[in-house]
Amino acid sequence: MARSPGTKATPAAKGAADPRAAILDSFLALLAQKPFERISLGEVADRAGLSLAELRASFGSTFDMLVGFTRDTDRQVLATSGDDMDGEPARDRLFDVLMRRLDVLGPHKAAVRSLAESARRNPFFALALNRLAVRSQQWMLAAAKIDTAGLKGAVRAQGLALVFARVLQTYLRDDDPGLARTMAALDRELARGERVLGLVEGAVSLATCGRRGRARHGEKKHAPPDEPVAAGEGI
Repeated sequence: MARSPGTKATPAAKGAADPRAAILDSFLALLAQKPFERISLGEVADRAGLSLAELRASFGSTFDMLVGFTRDTDRQVLATSGDDMDGEPARDRLFDVLMRRLDVLGPHKAAVRSLAESARRNPFFALALNRLAVRSQQWMLAAAKIDTAGLKGAVRAQGLALVFARVLQTYLRDDDPGLARTMAALDRELARGERVLGLVEGAVSLATCGRRGRARHGEKKHAPPDEPVAAGEGI
């Protein structure tokens, strides 16, 4: 049966059906093309096929959209099962969770790169991003079944936000679908931060043996030398 021409979905129809999703899709598409600070509310509304009134019903600012994106990223990571890692050391569980986070961020790599560049240019924006990153990493620690309570939990979350920001530098340059360099960088940074993060020492080097389901054959690829990292570069 031929499809009726009247059923074709226009951008406005898509926005009306799920305005929040349409807004975030539009925001991320714009972020992939230009710096965060140059994205206007009108541009997001136009791209989503919505009026400004409809945009305001879902979000109060472009930063609110960024908050929504990080919250959605957290939810997607938390929705994936890590039960097969329950018997593994804390460092290995955390490695698995953070690799799952990178999987979720994969389709938005250009937008993430844009955010990192804005954070390097603007220390105030970097601090705002850092607050979001710390909140997200509290959830990542919880997903890895690592305690997040009290001052110790706050220190862990901040430490993990910095670890992830450093790993993100390698990830954004890693064109290998298997993310071998990223895995090596994550393993190295978790090993370096074990004391601050309160992880069990002596965990197996995951860059060598490969994350469960991500084992790589052949020569180990090393991450490039460290570069300065802004506090809010990892989301």
